[in-house]
Amino acid sequence: MTDEVINQPPPLTGGNAWRGDPLLIQLAERFSDPVRKDLDGLGRFVMTQEAQELARLANTDTPKLRTHDRQGRRLDLVEYHPAYHALMRRSIAGGLHSSVWENGDAEIGRRHQVRAARFYLTAELETGHLCPITMTSASLAALMASPKLFREWAPRVTTRKYDQTQKPPVQKTGLTLGMGMTEKQGGTDVRANTTRAERTGSGFYRLTGHKWFMSAPMSDAFLVLAQASEGLSCFLVPRILGDGSGNGFRFQRLKDKLGNRSNASSEVEFVNAIGEMVGDPGAGVKTIMDMVTLTRLDCAVASSALMRAGLAEAIHHTRHRQVFGSNLIDQPLMQRVLADMALDVAAATALSFRLARSFDEAASDRGEAAFARAMTPVVKYWVCKIAPALLYEAMESLGGNGYVEEAPLARYYREAPVNAIWEGSGNVMALDVLRVLGRAPGLFEEVLTGIDRDLGTGGRGTIGVLKAAMQVAATDQGSARLLTEQLALSAAAAELRRLGAGRIADAFVETRLGGQWRTTYGMLDSRHDARMIIDTLYPPVT
Repeated sequence: MTDEVINQPPPLTGGNAWRGDPLLIQLAERFSDPVRKDLDGLGRFVMTQEAQELARLANTDTPKLRTHDRQGRRLDLVEYHPAYHALMRRSIAGGLHSSVWENGDAEIGRRHQVRAARFYLTAELETGHLCPITMTSASLAALMASPKLFREWAPRVTTRKYDQTQKPPVQKTGLTLGMGMTEKQGGTDVRANTTRAERTGSGFYRLTGHKWFMSAPMSDAFLVLAQASEGLSCFLVPRILGDGSGNGFRFQRLKDKLGNRSNASSEVEFVNAIGEMVGDPGAGVKTIMDMVTLTRLDCAVASSALMRAGLAEAIHHTRHRQVFGSNLIDQPLMQRVLADMALDVAAATALSFRLARSFDEAASDRGEAAFARAMTPVVKYWVCKIAPALLYEAMESLGGNGYVEEAPLARYYREAPVNAIWEGSGNVMALDVLRVLGRAPGLFEEVLTGIDRDLGTGGRGTIGVLKAAMQVAATDQGSARLLTEQLALSAAAAELRRLGAGRIADAFVETRLGGQWRTTYGMLDSRHDARMIIDTLYPPVT
């Protein structure tokens, strides 16, 4: 009798993450038929038992560093479980690392939005392997500062072939790119970097120094910041030279991270590593920022996806778990908690895709260009910051079943903080908002006009609150987070309104823009139909 299992939900597998997400389907309603068909296949894959097992294995059998072989020769290799390589192979075959740089007719005009949809579905499965995917895609933006390097490297990156072999880049069928910016003495303050770049007679540079965090250390080349004679500059540094020898990379150790375990992050020393300058001398930060902007979009999209996956797990559990004679989801208090979380997930998802749309349309629309520049740090700040608290609440909905490592929620929860920390923590994002406000206040005027238009009468007074917050922030740096969060909530509400989300948008506006301080979920009152919110955004599987 003790082996009989009752009152436990079935595994959340066998469905379709695409078909089961009405909001994502609506966000993609103007995508081409081939793209939607591709998303349907991807949505089906990420819900298979096979895919779930790949995600589990990649995070339990974590990367291992081999610095030397048995005779004492330097190797500087990181070994990954085959499950990691399987995930990388599939994501690269799908173009997650390159599609925004390609000229496919099916995605024309919506390349960032289409990629965001693919990235979102993949992040619901496993986000660690998406770190090198993100950096590879974003690195090409920085390489555009040196057309010669872009012409040399972009065709090798966009082959959609994953090649894990240890060979010179010219001998491989496909390449991945990484970056090395932070050092132990500076962290975010990259201008304090001490890595030196000395010019050689052939126009190349030799780099000597260290990096405190360098993720995906088996990438084929890295964008590295180093001090040249003209100042802090950006360099492209291959890991393996053309003759097959190592390029002065000395990996010290792998970081023992809270989450993001399938992805290796390393400490590395450079010893006369050969690199080529990217962009203008002394303009390293400016050059690398073109890359950073794209990675911040991915941080928001991935955080939204993690929240979606975690809440889907919680809702699935409560639909099947009986307590006190009825299903958990029928308990009024549980309904309010789940619905409250569902509002944030919907808003975060809508806002992330709103940012992707601005990237697509920035070249032809001044308002979209303003949104892309002014709101990238806003979106990254809010979406990434709410993820850990929401995933904790989703975990609590499962009780002890959510707290054990067998449940995917444990992995989602450990994964959540990295996106808020990587590519600019909360304070860095808030200060970036102030920087834009100080240098180009007209950008925010464009943004506010769009928010006001999309909110309509239901958001009356919001623009006045935002303008007042901007006035305060102009002279009080310490209020930057207040402004940033208000901008995020207002833009998310406006996008839900624009999408025609009806009572879901109403509930978000009334509970998030009303000015009340919220520290936990479950704060909806009876005016809002909690069960309708849940079933609309997370349809029951029949």
